[in-house]
Amino acid sequence: MARAVGIPEPGGPEVLTVIERDVRGPGFGEVRVAVTAAAVNPTDIGLCAMGVDGIDPPWTPGMDAAGTIESVGPGVGRLSVGDAVMAAVTPRRPEGGAQAALLVVPAASVVAIPDGATLKEAATLPMNGLTALRGLELLGLAEGETLAVAGGAGLLGSYVIGLARERGLRVISDAKAGEEDLVHGFGADVVVPRSSDFAGAVRGVEPDGVAGVYDTALLNDEAFGAIRDGGGLVVVRGWHGGEAPRGITVHPVMVRDVLERTEWLDELRRLAGAGGLKLRVAEVFPPERAGDAQRLMDAGGLRGRALITFE
Repeated sequence: MARAVGIPEPGGPEVLTVIERDVRGPGFGEVRVAVTAAAVNPTDIGLCAMGVDGIDPPWTPGMDAAGTIESVGPGVGRLSVGDAVMAAVTPRRPEGGAQAALLVVPAASVVAIPDGATLKEAATLPMNGLTALRGLELLGLAEGETLAVAGGAGLLGSYVIGLARERGLRVISDAKAGEEDLVHGFGADVVVPRSSDFAGAVRGVEPDGVAGVYDTALLNDEAFGAIRDGGGLVVVRGWHGGEAPRGITVHPVMVRDVLERTEWLDELRRLAGAGGLKLRVAEVFPPERAGDAQRLMDAGGLRGRALITFE
């Protein structure tokens, strides 16, 4: 048995509670992790509101965590008991997600934490890092092309910027007053003022439009004006806007499709360890205050991630 954040019924943050879950041993190709910290992300708010179809409550949220490997299943040769690791996991499974003191996860979704990072810092990286990489893969931009990132000061936006620069892309991003240096520090080549006219600000730098926009600010169809004919738009909360104009392709990111891309997790670990990705913890909460952590996330404007810790 292990403590976990539980959702006994669909609702708001007020329904979150602490439960005890049965935790099985790791099977073939799996490890069991003693979790130190698990990140709170917008997807957890949706899970809390709607639950998981076909699985009885209580549900446990969380898609990424960091901790120490407690046991290793058969067929795992890359990881060992005692390793400090970070992991990505889907909460839409019977045993739930990452906000639990013990977590069984496929070894393919687990790598060592970045050099120089704490376990808490590492817990902010896997899911958002994989989301950033998947969106960039879908866009398929060539080295030297220009990407615009909406919401560059946020955690996901900062990872997109760092990974785009690693791939040789030119990056334009927005920032509100006082955060320009922050966004430049993530690797943005050009920072434009954050406003209600993202497209106009980007066109002020690139009059013909950019090759692609990675929309972490939920602009949706308001981002089309920044994109050249035939370009691409990455969206992170699904797409409900119908057909895009001017031959633009909309790419919804489904991170659950890439949770076992070990080579991507290794890239994230390497780049963060070298300083190319900034790992930011906003605030730390015990599982008993998971509702407060979700409220903080839902309020918006967070620079980093709230964490649930099991220490």
